[in-house]
Amino acid sequence: MSTESDPIAQFRLLSQVFDAVLAGDDDRGVPRPIVSESWQRSLAADIDPESRTPPVVYRSADLPDIRAAHPLNAVMPLLRSTLVSIADEAMHVMLVTDAEGHILWRDGAAKLLADADGVGLFPGTQWSEDAIGTNAMGTTLAVDAPVQIHSAEHLVRTYHTWTCVAAPVHDPDTGGILGAIDISGPLHTAHPALVQLVAATAQLAENQLRVRLAIADERLRMRNMPHLTSLRGAAGALVTPTGRILAGEPYGWWPERITLDEGEDRVVLANGREMLVEPLAEGYLLRAPGSSSAPAQAPDTALTLRFLGDGAPNVLFNGRSIPLTLRPAEILATLALHPEGLTAERLALLLYGDDGNQTTVRGEIHRLRALIGADVLRTRPYRLAATVDSDFGTVRRALQAGRVEAALRACPGSLLPRSDAPEIREVREELAVGLRRAVLDADDVDLLHAFAGHPSGIADLEVHDRLVERMPVGDPRRPVVVSRRTRLLAEH
Repeated sequence: MSTESDPIAQFRLLSQVFDAVLAGDDDRGVPRPIVSESWQRSLAADIDPESRTPPVVYRSADLPDIRAAHPLNAVMPLLRSTLVSIADEAMHVMLVTDAEGHILWRDGAAKLLADADGVGLFPGTQWSEDAIGTNAMGTTLAVDAPVQIHSAEHLVRTYHTWTCVAAPVHDPDTGGILGAIDISGPLHTAHPALVQLVAATAQLAENQLRVRLAIADERLRMRNMPHLTSLRGAAGALVTPTGRILAGEPYGWWPERITLDEGEDRVVLANGREMLVEPLAEGYLLRAPGSSSAPAQAPDTALTLRFLGDGAPNVLFNGRSIPLTLRPAEILATLALHPEGLTAERLALLLYGDDGNQTTVRGEIHRLRALIGADVLRTRPYRLAATVDSDFGTVRRALQAGRVEAALRACPGSLLPRSDAPEIREVREELAVGLRRAVLDADDVDLLHAFAGHPSGIADLEVHDRLVERMPVGDPRRPVVVSRRTRLLAEH
């Protein structure tokens, strides 16, 4: 059934179908297939058609951080400029959800906002089908297609005087759903053109995200291209953290995407070739077993520093993996933190404190230059003449940009945990405190759960207290979290 020119007549017809179907009487008509299937999913999730409003999941105070961390935050200016003026004039509200159906943003006709508040159409509420039944936002996320739900097509009777149109927005990197854009309004505001408008706006948002992804790809490619070029013609490729091939040699030899499991050190391509996987600060370098890089001159030299976590510190130097002992790792980390360069005196102070000895530093620098080359580690002042990327720098940038999930994903542990160097201790503490604060401020259950299993959070009682408080009783992860919290309480 499509919405006709007479919304009142359509309302009556849909209401009759609604009552008949719920009473088990199919002789008086059935809803459209997409609606019928949604009703079945919603009823299977124990949604009561006489329910009043959706659950409130996020507190108002939590929303600014949650919004800032969400990918759709980047396209909100576009959505507002495209839809809000139309929504305001046509007595609609624009709503934007995340992939789980939580409303994160709302704009539109001021006169309608009070009515929207009364039925739970406000930020922080959850509109997935299993939370509030058939509705445009929840159903568009369920079927991954633009949807219009009109009047009594809503499973919950509260919304029979509303009409809603929504479309999903996809991640241009993975293709997964990021969230939904919705236009909702009173029954008399229904218009068939809204479906095309909302769907076109979702495509505009995806295009803008695609442009931003292309810019990020190019930055990653430029930072790490020296790793690839240093292979001097041997097979190799730069890969994003999600497995997309950014650049490869030989050209045309590579798939668009590969699947990499956590901790995997090699992968077999579809053509049967085995490739070694070298982690970069962001992404990976693939290279053929047995291939090695030829010496390269700055500025075509790339250094990737992997210094987070309990494993041995490692530097990827022009595509070649070099395990390091603690002292050269401390020097490289300190120089990476000070790209402008350091005098021997200043470097000694940052590494050893007030007892620092310049002679000792010069000896360490001499040994490190023999390892990575005098062209890379320059003197007067000491500095790295290379494209330097680091895992700790990646975490730092993500925290500064408010991308908490990305920061947590990029951080396997503490910075050089065995180091006592003053500079390393300070940055290690900065990252640990910053990551913990960002996770707690976001107050997102999935982020909290990930952090509670992270080396920085596994013994953190406050994190576990917050997680137990926020985690639904039926969450299958809850028993493990409660058990761990009980143990932490006993230890305190």
